[in-house]
Amino acid sequence: MKTKPDLKFNQLWNISFGFFGVQIAYALQSANISRIFATLGADPHDLSYFWILPPLMGMVVQPLVGYFSDKTWLGRWGRRIPYLLIGALAAIIVMCLLPNAGSFGLTVAGAMTFGLIALMFLDTSINMAMQPFKMMVGDMVNEKQKAKAYSIQSFLCNAGSLVGYIFPFLFTAIGIANIAPEGVVPDSVKWSFYVGAAILILCVIYTISNVKEYTPQQMAEFNAAANSEGKGEASSEMSPAQKKHAYKVFFEVGLVQFFCWAAFMYMWTYTNGTIADTVWNTTDAASEGYQKAGNWVGILFAVQAIGSVLWAVVLPRFKNIKVAYALSLVIGGIGFAMVPFIHNQYMLFVPYFLIGFAWAAMLAMPFTLVTNAFEGSSRMGTALGLFNCTICIPQIVAAALGGVILAAMGSIQGNMLLLAGILLVVGAVCVFIIEDKKHNA
Repeated sequence: MKTKPDLKFNQLWNISFGFFGVQIAYALQSANISRIFATLGADPHDLSYFWILPPLMGMVVQPLVGYFSDKTWLGRWGRRIPYLLIGALAAIIVMCLLPNAGSFGLTVAGAMTFGLIALMFLDTSINMAMQPFKMMVGDMVNEKQKAKAYSIQSFLCNAGSLVGYIFPFLFTAIGIANIAPEGVVPDSVKWSFYVGAAILILCVIYTISNVKEYTPQQMAEFNAAANSEGKGEASSEMSPAQKKHAYKVFFEVGLVQFFCWAAFMYMWTYTNGTIADTVWNTTDAASEGYQKAGNWVGILFAVQAIGSVLWAVVLPRFKNIKVAYALSLVIGGIGFAMVPFIHNQYMLFVPYFLIGFAWAAMLAMPFTLVTNAFEGSSRMGTALGLFNCTICIPQIVAAALGGVILAAMGSIQGNMLLLAGILLVVGAVCVFIIEDKKHNA
């Protein structure tokens, strides 16, 4: 009975390469959204509310992409690639519009409304382009190579993040203006989005040109082989016992995800305000110091990406996936707890490097556990689409409560990073609930 073959390194690389470009777009969004809306005139207590929209759109879009792509087949274009291409094309258009929200002569309210609509479409398109890469690994890679494949994806993801994060700092260094009239986003940020859009489409074209998805007939054979292991019978779908185990793993990993993604939501929302206060001694979003802090956030997130890239190489060497996962989260939690107490911009490299360890594990471990649990299912895309809700829901909850928690913590944004550290440690404890051994029944 035909099983999924072992793939060469370059084949695993090609499946995920376009993720490099998608992650540049995502990095630009995550590092600059708070900065953009603060520049447009948003109150710090309201910043977290702007972050509700991205995960909300992800929670809607990714399950739909998974469900419909499971049922799609367009010959050479496959079933995941069409959604990848449409998402990428939409993303490059919106990436050119979002940073110009304050440049059209609109009122403050009008500029924020324009920015919110652009953000909604940007996150929708990024989610549409991002999900197919995770699904193609689930479709095309056998269980033995899954950890390696998702580690490669994690590496490319963090390499893309590194590039996206440093763009504003780099463009400022070569002479592009980092200050602008009040309410207008600086040109250094605008050009970052423009160049990121160009790289995104080039990377997606590379993947489309070098990856050929398995046909529906091949997938049916692979699923039958996976579900017949140890039973002596072929089936194109999982048994009830296998499904029960798969969804058990789904929810156990989802519990860990809740604490992890809430923590990172607070990092994205409050890092800019925290280091502007602790390093540049300002809370004025219109000040030059605040904009310098905004550029430095990109550098710190780039350091986080470097930590993630290096740790992603180490993770597959752990024999126990749960130990690797939990240890990574604890190290990241320590990093978060250090941030508010450091007042030197260069010393901040240490905690953000450690935070990268948690990020590397979050990108690889959950999908390895869940796709292994659902191996043999004809609805892998739907399962991964629904699994994205374990990423989106905690972000929505964290964003909705962010302003209230910030006020309760004395309106000191650095305290939100302390909370993020606690959340990661709680997530690490929950890792040991996961039943990661695959059962066949």
